[in-house]
Amino acid sequence: MSAGNPLWGAPRIHGELLKLGLEVSQASVAKYMVRRRQPPSQTWRTFLRNHVGQIAAADFFVVPTATYRLLFVLVSLAHERRRVVHVGVTDHPTAAWTAQQRREAFPWNKASRYLVRDRDAAFHAWATTARAMDIREVLTAARSPWQHAYAERFIGSIRRECLDHVIVANERGLRRILRAYVEYYLTSRTHLSLAKDCPISRPVTPPSDGTIVAIPHVGGLHHRYERCAA
Repeated sequence: MSAGNPLWGAPRIHGELLKLGLEVSQASVAKYMVRRRQPPSQTWRTFLRNHVGQIAAADFFVVPTATYRLLFVLVSLAHERRRVVHVGVTDHPTAAWTAQQRREAFPWNKASRYLVRDRDAAFHAWATTARAMDIREVLTAARSPWQHAYAERFIGSIRRECLDHVIVANERGLRRILRAYVEYYLTSRTHLSLAKDCPISRPVTPPSDGTIVAIPHVGGLHHRYERCAA
């Protein structure tokens, strides 16, 4: 499992083993992992624990293509269980496009009470829509990414676990890549902050269910391990 997923650390592998019904300590997993030259990923502390079920976050990041074209990605993330609610891609984030992404991410009957975002000028079009939807925008301080920890962490995961290992040809290709990663992130990837579970809870499969099989995700960059009868 360690050899097949070089981007995984001991906590991630330990989470997969727990989902397979294998009781083993995380220290034992770390001891027998394949050793690599890269240092382990840095740990992080969670913020904004109060009202976590009512908070969402949104942020932009930029992805260069093989032809040096810049594509803008807008991600919207619910703090509760780190659930990705929407991902939009464009080469020109106009005010109208940004406002439409907000309506798609947060339907009127399911909108979060608070929305955390930075002071990017691209979000200025959201103010009117936010008031109409009774959403209170919480702006982070300038140059303070730690106040936007959930969204920043998710974007970092996308880069480290996906975009740093693929070549993006165009807007359509980036959408396809992000769709595949978000599906893996929501249904298969275990999280430290969720007690080694997934944003969409994943059941534990006991050894009695059969042998372990590897199911590739994101073009084989990651795998999900399940048990199936022989």
